[in-house]
Amino acid sequence: MIEVNNLTFSYHKHQNAISDLNFKIKKGEIFGLLGPSGAGKSTTQKIIIGILKDYQGSVKVMGKEISEINQDFYEHIGACFELPNLYEKFTALENLNYFKGMYQSQKKNPLDLLKMVGLLEYKDKRISEFSKGMKMRLNFCRAFINDPDILFFDEPTTGLDPVNARNIKEIILKQKELGKTIFLTTHNMTVADELCDKVAFIVDGHIKLIDAPRKLKKEMGERKIQVEYIDKQNILKKTFNLKNIGFNEEYQKLLKTKEIERMSTLEASLETIFIQVTGKALCD
Repeated sequence: MIEVNNLTFSYHKHQNAISDLNFKIKKGEIFGLLGPSGAGKSTTQKIIIGILKDYQGSVKVMGKEISEINQDFYEHIGACFELPNLYEKFTALENLNYFKGMYQSQKKNPLDLLKMVGLLEYKDKRISEFSKGMKMRLNFCRAFINDPDILFFDEPTTGLDPVNARNIKEIILKQKELGKTIFLTTHNMTVADELCDKVAFIVDGHIKLIDAPRKLKKEMGERKIQVEYIDKQNILKKTFNLKNIGFNEEYQKLLKTKEIERMSTLEASLETIFIQVTGKALCD
């Protein structure tokens, strides 16, 4: 659905914002572009959407070079940017109906979209009276109004409480089940780990690594299991190698004779892997 080759873009003559980016996104895949603020995530997304022009290299969406798109292209994509772009004097329903009128293709019922993000009871409330989290949710559901084939999300859970953040993530996974292709930019490694089929680490405008989160954690983590158990009212820890764990007599004896408090694998977190690969923390 999306193919990027040797993509380079500069806001200033002597400094590239992104350099020589290469990646592909398949239909029905959730692709995460991960990195700290200023790494080039939003720039890349804006080029793919067609907002930023004069790039170097090739960017194809649904088989067509993005520099050659016409207005019909926007019938097939939906975008949710980190900062909501809504009309403050309109109600929630008036906003969605206004955006609905911009499209010719099949459109979603605004009331269904408001219900999807828990805002149906506020449909007649002006946006100027919305909290930041409510604006974020309305901005999120706006991306679905034209029932797009490709969805672009920029930090979709920022500013949301845990319950609404979980709902947003579940909606995104549901879109994947429906065959939608999703491009996600974030610095939140937990969100990326939970949602993405494939991630790319970007730092200073360069992609350092692309792979599936599960594969990265398996390859770069420790193949060990840690057992926490109670012994004489103390909580102790013992680590075992996962290889041939079923034949490890000490492990078997521990399970049979001690009260087990917790068991966990010692796989690396996505954030730890990011720091190992890039040498930078996400807060940089």
